[in-house]
Amino acid sequence: MILRRDQAYMAVLVDDLVTKGTSEPYRMFTSRAEYRLLLREGNADLRLTPLGRDLGLVDEARWARFTAKRARLTEVLEALEQVQVRPDAATRERLAGIQAVAPGKAVPLAQILRQPQVEIRDLAAFWEPLAAADPEVLAEAETQVRYAGYLERQAELAERQADMEGAPLSPDLDYAAVAGLTREAVEKLSRLRPLTLGQAGRISGITPAALACLDIHLRRSRA
Repeated sequence: MILRRDQAYMAVLVDDLVTKGTSEPYRMFTSRAEYRLLLREGNADLRLTPLGRDLGLVDEARWARFTAKRARLTEVLEALEQVQVRPDAATRERLAGIQAVAPGKAVPLAQILRQPQVEIRDLAAFWEPLAAADPEVLAEAETQVRYAGYLERQAELAERQADMEGAPLSPDLDYAAVAGLTREAVEKLSRLRPLTLGQAGRISGITPAALACLDIHLRRSRA
């Protein structure tokens, strides 16, 4: 179950119109999609195929292909974390061949992959199965390794925003005094007066960044 880029855009559009509505000509900004690093097209099958299976939409053949791909991805990710690169002469020569900087001590392949000039297939010299691996598996593994820190932070943000869904907003809150809010956000929030952060997030034009500003403001007010 692969979600193409145009389908991803359509998903953002449908979610916006269903949950937020619009009172003006609609402008679709995929950059405003919640948790866009977690909900990227490259991992759509990993996120959605199990759901489709539970709903009876994924047959045995597709499920077998998916589970095999997921197992291969797990294998690649584990190898990248477990296979060590040691700074001996032979390793330095190999790394120079792919324009990678040699580490000062033994490090996992994942750390080498985080160098921007290195591609995952370049590391096949250190772990041969990479040379014949599925391109989709390699692309997803490379994304998860390169952006691990960003993905972890966004996962934490998603959990935090789920927790603050019911956080109350004062009916007389001065939104103009909330640091970081755009003029558009201040106008909409002042006019609609949401009672919770969850309600604020369902207002058209109120971005995850705006919700974060509101959350910080509330925390400082309670301190």
